Amino acid sequence: MQKSFDLKLQRIHEDSTCRDFILADAKDGDMGFGVAAPGRATGSDSPAGPFRSLEAYRQAMRDIVAQGLVDIMLMSVSTNEQLTIDERIFDNSPVTPAIRANDSTDIWLGLSGTYTEQPSLPFRSTTIDHAQCGTWHCEPDARSQGADLGLYSITFNHDHALDRQSLESYRAFRIEAESKNFRHFLEVFAPNAPLRPIADTPRFVNDCIARTLAGVPTASRPRFLKIPYFGARAMDQLVHYDPNLVVGILGGSSGTTHDAFRMLWEAKKYGARAALFGRKINHSEHQLTFVKFLRALADDELEPDDAVRAYHNELDHLGIAPHRPLDDDLTLTQL
Repeated sequence: MQKSFDLKLQRIHEDSTCRDFILADAKDGDMGFGVAAPGRATGSDSPAGPFRSLEAYRQAMRDIVAQGLVDIMLMSVSTNEQLTIDERIFDNSPVTPAIRANDSTDIWLGLSGTYTEQPSLPFRSTTIDHAQCGTWHCEPDARSQGADLGLYSITFNHDHALDRQSLESYRAFRIEAESKNFRHFLEVFAPNAPLRPIADTPRFVNDCIARTLAGVPTASRPRFLKIPYFGARAMDQLVHYDPNLVVGILGGSSGTTHDAFRMLWEAKKYGARAALFGRKINHSEHQLTFVKFLRALADDELEPDDAVRAYHNELDHLGIAPHRPLDDDLTLTQL
């Protein structure tokens, strides 16, 4: 089946004024959050422990893929093996499967450690072959069994030795990916533990992106970017610098429903063409309904505050108690 991600990306490149918007569900949290990744248990699941199970996490992915409103489902390689290679849930779906291609130390976010207090070091648990076919070496005709799209993340911490090491690891990944017809998109985080002061973090991240991609030819370039949303000025600066970049935002922590809806709406207003929301979806009261309204916002069908009210109305019809009263959920806490 034709994938909506491919169609939208093509149209965006053909017409920079195109209003198409790529929406991804980032359910690769088991690569970073450990047992907390599936989210807090609720209802009948809660007596079993504070967090949902990995199987419940994967069931939410099955449900969202079946809904067909996101363009990309981002997963760990172990989940990709289960859902893409074994269950074949993407074969007749417009949704594109994608995997987290590396797990540098700054995403080791388990509640039992403090890795995020230390500067990021590059690392990859998985391989491209494992993503494509589930084994250490893929025969040519087996590479299409799994995912052919991956997220590679990099974090610059204003230290020439550490940042060079991260860039060298990214270069090695790009060369391998190009040789195996594996596409990727690039995530650039804000510095997690900078070794020297950074006066303007958004400008620092934009500069790092510009210089990193300046040495990358078309064959090895990321299909799009995933970056923190630093606000209108930083987004406009990056989009203006290179209109050929397809810039996407990451969702970050949960916040209110209005935080999530407003972030997507405003980022698109200032040039973003993709959003990858993980915790904002996973921690919502009803993931399918939450995604429904993200899609409506991405397609210019609603304003953020109207979407919050409509979301609460649907929760009421479903008999689901919201996390917050409507007035509280309309509050902006992250922008």
